[in-house]
Amino acid sequence: MSTGNQKIAVVGAGAVGCFFGGMLARSNQEPILIGRAERVDAINRLGLQMDCQGFQAKVALQACADFTDIADADIILLCVKSYDTVATLQAMQPFLSAHTVIISLQNGVSNVELITSIVANPVYAAAVYVAVAMTDLNTVKHYGRGELQIGAFTTDFTSTHKHPRALTQLVDQFINAGVPCALSANIKRALWLKLLVNCSYNAISAIGQISYGQMVQVPHIQVLIERLTDEFLSIAQCEAVTISKEEAAQANTIIAQTMAGQKSSTAADLARGKLSEIDFLNGYIVEKGLQYNLATPANQAVYALVKMIEAEFK
Repeated sequence: MSTGNQKIAVVGAGAVGCFFGGMLARSNQEPILIGRAERVDAINRLGLQMDCQGFQAKVALQACADFTDIADADIILLCVKSYDTVATLQAMQPFLSAHTVIISLQNGVSNVELITSIVANPVYAAAVYVAVAMTDLNTVKHYGRGELQIGAFTTDFTSTHKHPRALTQLVDQFINAGVPCALSANIKRALWLKLLVNCSYNAISAIGQISYGQMVQVPHIQVLIERLTDEFLSIAQCEAVTISKEEAAQANTIIAQTMAGQKSSTAADLARGKLSEIDFLNGYIVEKGLQYNLATPANQAVYALVKMIEAEFK
């Protein structure tokens, strides 16, 4: 059990799940990591090696390859790829307790809706800003940042809103583990800001297999980022999300500065011959453009190029 008798399960033993699960375990908590058999075996035998900016550590934590251990979990941190959300929730459903709070630490803005279409549990979203990658089966490499904003997608956190005790306790646990974490009064906007930088950077980084810092040194790419951003802001406005052009430019700049040496998760997926989450990023903007009859040619172009590369994997 975790501190305070709170049971935390991290579903998805990729870079994000291993990083946050490892941070919790390093602070003497006991999260359970759920992942694929090969990685689970390596972590159980060798421990999780955390190669972080501020420290190097080997962390022992429990890992398993099935969902039986999520029974009676107070919190599930959902860290699977967005395209695996539906299948994962369907597989989890027989083992879920009614009181379990699910928090999506995933890319995109549609996962909460997908989760709540399958289960009746309380579901929250997290905006995740961290640059991490798995360098081998049991090693997570941390390149920068690592903060979380957590909130209800449809209900503002006001003085009258009662958050589950498990959620407020989790925030404290993350803070105690050295992870900056806070409840957000407008998580929808936070998620769209994260989607903005994903749409601005991920596909270009993947197509060129270059880092964010390298991208912004090329004037033509800077122009492309501006066009991707303008299209994004038009769609965000239709979705009742207000982000100014100045705020968008600042968000994009911060990513290039704080994660200059990082390539996108989309780049990592394509480099390994795996499908990416592009359908939930630029593809989502293209889809919404069709819905609202708005042209999104820049997003369409980078989306099409990533899909072209993915087609080689089939």
